[in-house]
Order: sequence, then structure tokens, then C-alpha cells
Amino acid sequence: MTDAYEPPRVWTWNKESGGRFANINRPIAGPTHDKELPVGKHPLQLYSLGTPNGVKVTVMLEELLATGHSGAEYDAWLINIGSGDQFGSDYVAANPNSKIPVLVDRSGAKPQRVFESGAILLYLAEKFGAFLPKDPAKRTEALSWLFWQMGATPYLGGGFGHFYAYAPFKIEYAIDRFAMEVKRQLDVLDRHLAENAYMAGDEYSIADMAIWPWYGALVKGLVYDAGEFLSVQDYTHVQRWTDMIAERPAVKRGRMVNRVMGDPASQLRERHDASDFDTKTQDKIEAAAAKA
Repeated sequence: MTDAYEPPRVWTWNKESGGRFANINRPIAGPTHDKELPVGKHPLQLYSLGTPNGVKVTVMLEELLATGHSGAEYDAWLINIGSGDQFGSDYVAANPNSKIPVLVDRSGAKPQRVFESGAILLYLAEKFGAFLPKDPAKRTEALSWLFWQMGATPYLGGGFGHFYAYAPFKIEYAIDRFAMEVKRQLDVLDRHLAENAYMAGDEYSIADMAIWPWYGALVKGLVYDAGEFLSVQDYTHVQRWTDMIAERPAVKRGRMVNRVMGDPASQLRERHDASDFDTKTQDKIEAAAAKA
């Protein structure tokens, strides 16, 4: 355990104490600089990054397109949160919370901003009448799990992930506290998926799209390098569900969009047309640049 810490009577911001993300964390909102957002040719404009929250939305859009909803064609623009793109004036106007992702729907008379990943999933599901069960009981179940994810994942990302992987020094109490909660959440999922194919029962929905990028990646050891630490192999039903969703072609495409890490062949940093998956992945861009 670390030495006891006595909070001061009034907290003041120490920019140097923020660890790995100190340069983009601050205790106030609002823009830091003027910057316009680009606008592409499609009604749906997505500004995002290939983190779990970003993947939720690109998977949803690719699933909509795969099921024939041509109105779901979209432009996906890369927002580099490490460089502070989320604090540009136009971005803050679209998302006052300065987080990714944000969607701007320009199909109507006035552009409609939608921020918070869960809200974007629900907005698209209602706009296209897809991936949200029609049956009232199943719809309620899907929404319950969607909101569960939005409320639960901060313990995984901002809690466990921060203190286990990113904090400038290890704090045993913090890691134990959040590891316990994450394992409880995994047990909640495992028990539910022991009796259900998907989160809303037998129907794939936005609840699965919301939960899979976070907890699916966790049980496959793809985030925080914490698989062994959390004994993720024990959650066999979450593993089964994760593998099943990972095989969906639209999910494979959605994972590539706005991705900036890993195999260059799996990175489509911007997406403006379905053909981009074949011609504009990062490996092809780098190969073309090397020949130039």
C-alpha cells in the first residue's frame, strides 16, 4: 500500500500528475483552439477513433449497410485524441463533452448532432428500424443491457484500465478495487450468456454491439494485457459469445475503421466508401508512398 494521502481542503489541478494522458486531461470543458471539421459526401458524418467506444458505432454502421440500409453510408473521419483534436472548436460544438465518437446526421433540414456512443447506437437503431427488437420485452432487455454497458464500463476503462496499465505508479488498493468490480461484471455477463445466445436473448442487437468491443476484447486479452491477471479463460460463455460475434463480416470491417494501431492491413484510418476496405488500408497507403 502507498502512504496515506490527506486531501487538501480545496483541490487544485496539478497538470504533471495525470500520468500518460496528462496532456489531454483537464478539469474544464470547452475548446482549446479553432478547427473546422471536415464534411464528406454522405449524410452521416462520424468523427471517431478505433477505441472500443468508436468500434461500437462503426460496427453498427457496417451492420446496417450489410443488411441493405443504403442510407447508412457514412464518412468516418479520424480524431486523434492524443493530439487534442477533440478540443477543436467544431468538435466541441458537435460534442460538448469532447470525447469520441460523435455523429452528425446531415440528412434533414438541419444537421443533428448525436454524442455518447450508446445514444448513437439507439439513434441509428430507431432511424433505420434495425438491431433493436420489436418485441417489447426483448426491446426492454436490449436497452437494459445497453445502459448497463454505459454505466459499467467506466469501472473497466477509467478504473481498472487506468490504474492497472496507465497510472504513473501502481496502487494496490485501486487495482484490487477495480479488478474485483471488473470480475464481478464478467460474472454477470457469463451467467446471462449461459442462458442466452445474445444479450437480448436470441436476437443480435445494439446491446451486443455496445458490450462486445469492451468485454470481448478483455476476455481475449486484447486490452491492458490483463488476461492472465483476471483469469479471463474462466468466463467460457463470454468467450463463446465473443467468438461468435467476431466472425460477423460487418464486425470485422467495423473494427478496421479509424484504427491506428496493430497490423497496417487492419487499419482503415478514414472511411468514405465501401471500396476503401480494398484500396485504402494503411498497408496499401504505405506501399504506394514507398513507390512514389
